[in-house]
Amino acid sequence: MGSESPAKRKCMGADCENDAGTLQCPTCLKLGMKDSYFCSQDCFKRNWSTHKSVHKGNFLRNLIPPKVVSEPDPVTGTHNPFPAFSFTGPLRPVYPLSARREVPTSIKHPDYAKDGTPHSELTFKGRTQIDILDKKGQAGMRKVCRLGREVLDIAAAALKPGVTTDYIDEIVHKACLERNSYPSPLNYNHFPKSVCTSPNEVICHGIPDQRVLLDGDIVNIDVTLYHGGYHGDLNETYYVGDKAKADPESVRVVEAARECLDEAIKLVKPGALFREYGNVIEKHAKSKGCSVIKAYCGHGINSLFHCAPNIPHYAKNKAVGAAKEGMCFTIEPMIALGTHRDRTWPDNWTSVTQDGKRTAQFEHTLLVTADGVEILTARLPESPGGPESMPVVETNGEEKPEVNGH
Repeated sequence: MGSESPAKRKCMGADCENDAGTLQCPTCLKLGMKDSYFCSQDCFKRNWSTHKSVHKGNFLRNLIPPKVVSEPDPVTGTHNPFPAFSFTGPLRPVYPLSARREVPTSIKHPDYAKDGTPHSELTFKGRTQIDILDKKGQAGMRKVCRLGREVLDIAAAALKPGVTTDYIDEIVHKACLERNSYPSPLNYNHFPKSVCTSPNEVICHGIPDQRVLLDGDIVNIDVTLYHGGYHGDLNETYYVGDKAKADPESVRVVEAARECLDEAIKLVKPGALFREYGNVIEKHAKSKGCSVIKAYCGHGINSLFHCAPNIPHYAKNKAVGAAKEGMCFTIEPMIALGTHRDRTWPDNWTSVTQDGKRTAQFEHTLLVTADGVEILTARLPESPGGPESMPVVETNGEEKPEVNGH
């Protein structure tokens, strides 16, 4: 489960990498588009010819309101809880959410389980200190991460067209309890479910609901367990059905994300600077014609779910510090087919791409060792999923492998 990056809002200029100021496009404001920030008047004028195209689309949406369901469907009993929201892609939430799942008191709960506030993370120590784990702590992290891998693999095995993301949540919850573990996302800052499920254009923090997964979807399953006083965090993006595996664009973004994580992990060792991982991730993503989401980052993890250090995934970041033996942290790049910019649904959790294009993510919890790194959440030989080759497409009667989606 990614943590929010301290990075500032980025300028909307297509050719600009600066932080945005307070300047907003006045036409966007009139149309109710509130996230259109630029760094300067000059940048706004320079990008006007391309930026103004978004006004036409928004005007048409206002003129011809999209057909949405604000009342429960009489057949299914489900509804879209945010009928007035301007969604960026085809995905819609399908409510009502199922009741909050219970965890027996016999299982150790984290400090936020009751009131939703991670009190230990909010202390000065929790925000700033990077723990060096002793042998006992390292053993605790190995165990919880091994259990996390088991749970993720169980969830992935249940993934197929026709099941709901709420069903995946039920599977994860039960598997956690069977391992005497608390599902870390449950009530963390009031998150309502035991796992994050993020299909298609959802970047991260998708809330499991009644939407049925379709043949052709891709979906990220983000699992974290709390066991023995430690958290273990991992996620993978999976193809739902054969149509997804046959779609060059879906394969391109999923495999790019998988490879970005693999390339970054190769750098992890004592002395490696936290800011360097983003350089290799963005370089590889761009080589595949993809972008890197900047709003979220990897994070320290141990007895706390999210703590120092922050691990940005984009190039030229300002992360401070270097890896030391005994540190645990995650790297979890989020890679998109289109823009890196994000938008959040009114549920205050579901983060989606601003252009509605697909995105994928992979995550491991890592332990820095004396001579390198131990991937505590590593895949097993029998783990479901795994890499796919780019589909072969026919061009002028000839078959050739798809390269970078072109």
